[in-house]
Amino acid sequence: MPEKISDYKYKTPIAIRFSDIDAVGHVNNAIYLTYFEVARFNYWRDVIDWNFSENGIIVGRAEVQYLKPVMLHDQISCGVRVVRIGNSSFDVMHILIRTTPNGDEEIVTTGKTVCVSYDYTINKPVRIPPHARNKMIEYDEPRLILNTD
Repeated sequence: MPEKISDYKYKTPIAIRFSDIDAVGHVNNAIYLTYFEVARFNYWRDVIDWNFSENGIIVGRAEVQYLKPVMLHDQISCGVRVVRIGNSSFDVMHILIRTTPNGDEEIVTTGKTVCVSYDYTINKPVRIPPHARNKMIEYDEPRLILNTD
């Protein structure tokens, strides 16, 4: 099912740096994962209030679908939402949104990361903290999230 901008409550602006641009003039494919990382961290900080001193979060898998190229002077933001919550892992969807000169928004890239609640003191995945689980469900709406047991 294609992503819809309206399903994303959380959006954060993304600054395109000159160093993000490759030899053909658009954002290099590897940089998109950095944009997603910035947006995820902002989401965890601003919405979830994840306590990183108790548990970390690692990425277990990442996928990106490049729909349209992003150029240096584009105005972009990244939408983030949780789409699945398991015991220790959760799936995060991302959309990069370009604002066109006339003010319209278009999705230029989509991505998904499988994130894992992780305890660095024992080097193992651990249960998602109840506070964080509840915040994700409340914010991203149960109708949009699967496997919330």
